[in-house]
Amino acid sequence: MTTETVKKQRWKLNLRDRFQDLPKPARIAAMVVFVVLLYLLPTKAFYENLGFPIPVGSGYLPFYTTGSDMAGVLFQCGYYILLALGLNVVLGYAGLLDLGFFGFFAVGAYTVALLTSPESKLITEYNWLESPWPWLVTVPIAIALAMLSGVLLGWPTLRLRGDYLAIVTLGFAEIIRIVAKNQDWILNGDRGIPSVGHPPGTWPDGEAIFDLEFTPYYWLVLTVIIAVIFLIRNLANSRVGRAWVAIREDEDAAELMGVPTFKFKLWAFAIGAAIGGLSGSLWAGQANFVNSNTFSLENSILVLAAVLLGGAGSIGGAILGGFIVIYLPEWLRSVGDVFGWPTQVEIAGIHIDVSPTSLRFVIFGALLIVVMIYRPQGLWPNRRRAAELKDRQKEVAPVE
Repeated sequence: MTTETVKKQRWKLNLRDRFQDLPKPARIAAMVVFVVLLYLLPTKAFYENLGFPIPVGSGYLPFYTTGSDMAGVLFQCGYYILLALGLNVVLGYAGLLDLGFFGFFAVGAYTVALLTSPESKLITEYNWLESPWPWLVTVPIAIALAMLSGVLLGWPTLRLRGDYLAIVTLGFAEIIRIVAKNQDWILNGDRGIPSVGHPPGTWPDGEAIFDLEFTPYYWLVLTVIIAVIFLIRNLANSRVGRAWVAIREDEDAAELMGVPTFKFKLWAFAIGAAIGGLSGSLWAGQANFVNSNTFSLENSILVLAAVLLGGAGSIGGAILGGFIVIYLPEWLRSVGDVFGWPTQVEIAGIHIDVSPTSLRFVIFGALLIVVMIYRPQGLWPNRRRAAELKDRQKEVAPVE
């Protein structure tokens, strides 16, 4: 078989192979154009052109969210993508099931809130701080404390495996939420911490860049995501990444081959926790208010669903999953207006709310179940894991 024939066959495999077959300058140019489009995405003049005509309803199906602010939804997608990337290091690369990953998000958010808010009890009651700190100074502290919490959680628990580790991490997240809810000493209980500091920067006219508009926050989180992707890619291609894969495949075999499994599992926990804390600090800078109601168990499960939906062990899968779990339910709000979907139906004299806004999580949940049944490797799987699942399916296939 000639080289030319092999190339033609590879061209037909999938989009990833087609992209890899392009010359390097063309790949770089395509990525630059794609990134520029991502930065333009929250611009109204740009996203209002995203859609296509349909023969029913209003005659036009928009890809943007008409029921909520597009830039705000994109920012929410951004910090969930960061969370999915962090959990992907823990679950996708090292194979450690973490059900309490949102606890690290809470550590980062509360650290920024305590250090930047003039209403913080560290300033108003205990005089441990003379004045609020700048947001930019507190972000590295939030990352460090989240990483430290990951190490402190992992040190005694990473000798556990599977369901036992999942239960411990779930308990960690719930402890943080309950302490934040009931403890009035520093975290101020359900009253929370208001007036959290914003990122720095002003426009040429002197107006603050990071104020009430979501667009600058989206640009900031997108920039952070790009930096985190480069960091994770380098780690995945290094000795550390190969050790994570060995641990995920067979921890006992990796240990027999001389891999210090506990050390590398602790590294995965710490790096994932740091990314989670970074995401929390970005969210707190925009939200301007932090209390315990945000850090519920449902959010941890949603991040886990994002990783599994996109494809565990795949950076692209984590990004796609994090985007879908936030964007799709918000986009479904727009469906009723497009197709003339009724908001209520009457059955036996009882009015039942059937609007897409009310049913969007039911629809999303049903789609998630379908994907997990028919594509268990995820929408954008890691090649190695996809091959493993295919081999397992062959092993359990009935012999005729």
